[in-house]
Parts: sequence; C-alpha cells; structure tokens
Amino acid sequence: MSARGPVQVIAVSGGKGGVGKSNIAVNLAVAMAGMGRRVAVLDGDLGLANVDVLLGLAIQRNLEDVVAGECALADILVEGPAGIRVVPAASGSLRMASLSGAGLSGLINAFSDLADELDVLIVDTAPGISEPVVTFLLAAQEVLLVICDEPTSIADAYGLIKLMNRNFGVNRFRVVANQVRNDQEGQHLFEKLTRVTERFLDVALQYEGTVPYDDNVKKRSSGSGPLWMSTRGRGRHRPSVPSPSGQTTGRCRHRRGATWSFLSSGWSVPDPVTD
Repeated sequence: MSARGPVQVIAVSGGKGGVGKSNIAVNLAVAMAGMGRRVAVLDGDLGLANVDVLLGLAIQRNLEDVVAGECALADILVEGPAGIRVVPAASGSLRMASLSGAGLSGLINAFSDLADELDVLIVDTAPGISEPVVTFLLAAQEVLLVICDEPTSIADAYGLIKLMNRNFGVNRFRVVANQVRNDQEGQHLFEKLTRVTERFLDVALQYEGTVPYDDNVKKRSSGSGPLWMSTRGRGRHRPSVPSPSGQTTGRCRHRRGATWSFLSSGWSVPDPVTD
C-alpha cells in the first residue's frame, strides 16, 4: 500500500454571496473524485448551510450535533455524487452562525479524525469575513477566490484579500472568474482585481481560468446534482484553462483526468492511495 500524504485543504471563498462558491466547490470535488481522490466537502456556512440542498441530500445530523457532543464527525458524513462525502452544517442556527473561540477550534481539530480517510477536504466558506470564514482560510493550504462580473464582487474579494494579508500574513491566492460570458471577460475581471491588489497589497494572485455562464447551473441548483456530472462528455460548460503564463490556452474536456487548471497545472493535490 502506498503511503498516505497529508490531507489537502482547499478553501473556496470570495467575500460576496451569490458568486457561485458552492457550485464551484461541489463541482471541483466531483472532478477530483473522478481523478481517484478521496474528497469531502465541508459546508462552511455553519448557520445557513446549503450544500445538502444543492445536492438533494437527506440529512439526519449535522455539525451542530457534533459541537453539542451528541455524535462524532464521522457519524454525520453523507455520501454524495461520484463518491464524494459531504460534511453538512446546520440551517437556521444562530449558535452555529456565531461559533467562535474554543468551539470553532474544537470543530477544526475534529477533522484530524478523518485524516486517514481523505486526500482532499474542500471547504465551501460562508460569505463575508466572519471568524469562521477567517479560521477556515487560515486552516487551508490553498485559498480559491471566486469572483463574478459585479462591482461588489471585486470590492468584497479585495476586502477579503486585504484582511487576510494585513492581519494574518496570507500572501497567495488563486482566483477563478465565474458566470462570465467568455474567456476575455474573465481575464478582464482578474486584471481589475490585480490592479488594486498590486497597488496596495503585497500579495500574489494566480489566475485559474473562467467558468462561463450557463443556464443549466440554475437548473441544477434545485437539488439535482452537480453540473459536472450532467454535462460530462457532452462538451458543455467547459471551464477555460490558462497556461502557466496566465493566458487562456483552451478549454478542458470532461473526461477522466482532465479538469480545471488548478487540478492539472501547478496545484499540489495528493495522489490517490492504491493498494
């Protein structure tokens, strides 16, 4: 049996709500699972969870039960599409939405129990810059920021980057442009963001490509599963892939072993464990 490496933690964030973080997180998880990785998605919106709704999953227990000491973290895991596992959070819970201090630290530490069962943990953070969001970003090896073509999206992404950089010394972020009309629009959005960060902050932003607007995303958000699975092999909703120089070079096809650039170029993701 090959040796297991450390769990790769990827936090998907963006500051603003409604930019498509959950869809990006879920489809990224499904794509990684298709590459043989053991992947779990943590719904990081602790008080207003939606990943289970997005995937149409029936949830019996959630992270609130774990925090209350009523069950272990492993007891709440739910299997999702393509073999991914989902760590559901609570919905409509003020207690979980305001979780902080020892409670939040205990929750983070509980994931050490799953270290031998996972290759990748993808955290779909809540909107904003609350303590749970910051904690999840600091716990991640990779931070993926999702932006879209709205002034508030660029402003909130910059605010999140500024907070993490100035207060916590985080200086490396990956960026994906979501819900854009074409590759050029995605590149333009990224350049808008970098013009501000280069002027005021000491950070490095890496452009990871675009996910084009597609009406099917809204249809799939009703609980019928990830768009990646519904369009795989049909040549639809293909994210663009930038070259190492940052220029878009083409689109990735929906096939095993091919996905967005952050899976295929320059992102260290553990190899699957083989017996």
